[in-house]
Amino acid sequence: MPTSLVTANTALILTLALDPETQLFFNELRKQHFPPERNFLSAHLTLFHHLPGAEHAAITEHLAQLAAAHPPLTLAVAGVRFLGRGVAYTLECPLLQTLHRGLQATWQPYLTPQDQQKLNPHVTVQNKVDPAVARTLHQQLVTDFQPFQATGTGLHLWAYRNGPWESLRTFQFGEEQA
Repeated sequence: MPTSLVTANTALILTLALDPETQLFFNELRKQHFPPERNFLSAHLTLFHHLPGAEHAAITEHLAQLAAAHPPLTLAVAGVRFLGRGVAYTLECPLLQTLHRGLQATWQPYLTPQDQQKLNPHVTVQNKVDPAVARTLHQQLVTDFQPFQATGTGLHLWAYRNGPWESLRTFQFGEEQA
């Protein structure tokens, strides 16, 4: 659907865009370990789960200005987290926390309780599986885990359409937005 069809009822999702190498790494793990019947999306680091479609124009304008003035973010992929019915990689970046808190302050009137919480950056590579399956994968990934760096290259705005997400726009850090 074209972005012109973003309505007041459309939920918007904001994720952090990652450098291509890191994105490929997480996508491959997700393809291997996420239940195929539930794997509609590429791997992602969600910043906000439900922003209002009614504010699409204002949100887009704000993100364009913010991203243009913001440098890429250095992220530490710091560990592997057991989720009970899945597994995620944890990421750390003080500047991402600061960016997120600033967006929370700007959008506070619109935020759901989930989006008002402190950000715990992670990329889920497995979810909605039997806990024993998740525990086994967690143990495998922890055994071979070596911390590494990734780069947050921008912000990606999506429309939620009751299934796969529709990409609306990516705002690259440090670039003037068209």
